[in-house]
Amino acid sequence: MRVFVLLFNARTENEGIHTISVGDRNVVLMFEEEDDALRYAMLLEAQDFPTPAVETIDREEVEEFCNSGDYECKLIPKGFVPQNEFDRLLLSPPENNRDDIDWKADGKAEEDSEFSNTELDRIRRQLEGLL
Repeated sequence: MRVFVLLFNARTENEGIHTISVGDRNVVLMFEEEDDALRYAMLLEAQDFPTPAVETIDREEVEEFCNSGDYECKLIPKGFVPQNEFDRLLLSPPENNRDDIDWKADGKAEEDSEFSNTELDRIRRQLEGLL
């Protein structure tokens, strides 16, 4: 069975799959319907996440990945209706996970810069003046 998952930096060396943290568990969401995955991706983007790509993949491949990496996976079926608090997380990303991101959309970790943004802007203007 094919499912839809959310990937950051899809088809790059820094590719990563979106998970949600629930207690001490990391859960990979597998969507049965592409529209549900696209909606969830838009909700993530609205929370200032980098924009994930919606990719189709075999469900068994996702489950194998989760088993090998100590992750859990959860299928979000077509017409899913939440029954409890955990189920509601499957329809709307939790706001508190957003602060855990320490990488940029290109997959590089945030680095401390020896220059302030103001100083970097000044250097950019100087370099542009050389053109």
